[in-house]
Amino acid sequence: MKRKWNQAFQIAAVYVGTVVGAGFATGKEIVEFFSRFGFFGFISILMSGYLFVVIGSKMMRMAAQIEARSYQEFNEYLFGRWPGRIINFFMLIMLVGVSAVMLSGAGAVFEEQLGLPKNAGIVLTIFLSYFVMLVGSRGLFAVNTFVVPLMITFSLILMVLSVQNPQFVSKFLYIPYVDDGWKSVIAPFSYAALNLGLAQAVLVPIATEVKDDWTIKWGGIMGGLALTLILMASHFTLIMLPNLEFYEIPMAIIMKNLAPFLYGIYVLIIYGEIFTSVIGNVFGLDRQIQQLFPVHTILSVSVIFALSYLVSLVNYGTLLSYLYPSFGYVCMTFFILLWMKPFHPISNRK
Repeated sequence: MKRKWNQAFQIAAVYVGTVVGAGFATGKEIVEFFSRFGFFGFISILMSGYLFVVIGSKMMRMAAQIEARSYQEFNEYLFGRWPGRIINFFMLIMLVGVSAVMLSGAGAVFEEQLGLPKNAGIVLTIFLSYFVMLVGSRGLFAVNTFVVPLMITFSLILMVLSVQNPQFVSKFLYIPYVDDGWKSVIAPFSYAALNLGLAQAVLVPIATEVKDDWTIKWGGIMGGLALTLILMASHFTLIMLPNLEFYEIPMAIIMKNLAPFLYGIYVLIIYGEIFTSVIGNVFGLDRQIQQLFPVHTILSVSVIFALSYLVSLVNYGTLLSYLYPSFGYVCMTFFILLWMKPFHPISNRK
């Protein structure tokens, strides 16, 4: 049983590490989907958390039950053969786009927080990713198991410092006027759809490797709850920052103001979370390419990084603001069908 709990924790860590990417770790994504809507954003976060727990677990358990080796096989099971192939084509484009956002986010950390060239951060991230990719899923587990607990810990530290501010309650209950306030209603669905749709590239093959239904179920539950906790903690922190929409990496700005002695470590953790998402996305893309073309991992990863690098040259905030909401709406089809698809767990095969 102890071994099962350890495996469940590893799955939860990969789940969190895959979702908590550049936009999540920096706070930019949370601002775009939730925090700029004030108290309505908090309600949306609770709804997203529920979806992460329920739908995330269901996706992984279903993938293990049908023994899907990649998101391509999983989507063909959900949609049917030819519609599934169309969805997979869009997923391929989106995963490359998100990998580009991650790389651009790594560059933004170097540029905005360290005063170094953006390209230096991008090239270093690509270089380090090669090593982890060659190790395979073991490398993915190892990096996430180390970085995710640190990210949760520092998010909670920032939250505690923020809620002690005498203005916290008024800021928490405040509902600002925004031109596109209607988006707060669909934000929990589009956000969960975006992240689960993209995370399937990593979570589907990982779940199939683990196989054990109990382990996958509790890994999904713990991962979904951890994501909810980080979202809430980040939101409580972000609402205390004036003009929060104008910063590329708002969470680092807040840490610099509230706990400057932890600022350097926190920037490294943000970079670590971006890094875990880069390798997670590339891991999923590589698995997909391997099924289509029997090429060496080094070649497929090189092609992925070359395409992602070209797109990542666009400004990080611009990429995230336009690509993520658009991808979220595209992923809604996947999300709705996954929600409606009946699932009847079978006994473990281990």
